[in-house]
Amino acid sequence: MLVGQIEEIVRHPVKSFRGESVDQTKIMEYGLYGDRSHAYLDDTKKGNFLTITHFPEMVRYKAEFIGEESMDKYPEVNVTTPEGKVVDWKDPELIEEIENKSNRKISTIDYSPSHVPIGPIAVEHILLATDASLDQLKELWGKEEVDSRRFRPNLFISLQEKVPFIEEEWIGRRIKIGADVELEFVGHCKRCMIITVNPDNAERDSSLHKTVIQERNNNFGVYASVIKTGDIHVGDEVHILN
Repeated sequence: MLVGQIEEIVRHPVKSFRGESVDQTKIMEYGLYGDRSHAYLDDTKKGNFLTITHFPEMVRYKAEFIGEESMDKYPEVNVTTPEGKVVDWKDPELIEEIENKSNRKISTIDYSPSHVPIGPIAVEHILLATDASLDQLKELWGKEEVDSRRFRPNLFISLQEKVPFIEEEWIGRRIKIGADVELEFVGHCKRCMIITVNPDNAERDSSLHKTVIQERNNNFGVYASVIKTGDIHVGDEVHILN
């Protein structure tokens, strides 16, 4: 059954940095190609990942791959700083800047194109959200526009029938995207303080999280695991299979 189409595909080459919107990519066994494949480690916390939770301004740094996807090695990863400077993600000056701003000592880690462990991705392979749910949340919050980037979905679906939170009813079911890709919905996404951080200026507003807790039992978006890999494109149809 046709339920919608892919409106946006977002991957995050560097964990907790702003992601890049792409027209097409591969779905690997671990999720989107290169998603959270590079990360900064917080050496003050025995190697835990440095995330927005500890350093909210990470949302103002945008990471993107420069070049074509390859299974041998990742393309270069460029970072655009809040001031508009473009540097390599391992640039010593960038590392020093992040350390000074976060008051932490950091190091880098990256994985192979064939495998990114579940840790950097957080919970499951892929996070999905729908336009109808985002629109409904805007009404529930009643404060300002709700930027989808706050929720960091990999796949943003435009629904045929605009039924808010219908994706939560798909948990336990499978969908097909385009010609090859199949995903299985496996659970709700429990939200944390990250959604309180404005992706443009890193300012925090706890009222959005309070709204999600009160109105949606702290759920927004659903996780999916990869059943069949393949290529996906913006505009691909999304079908429920069972």
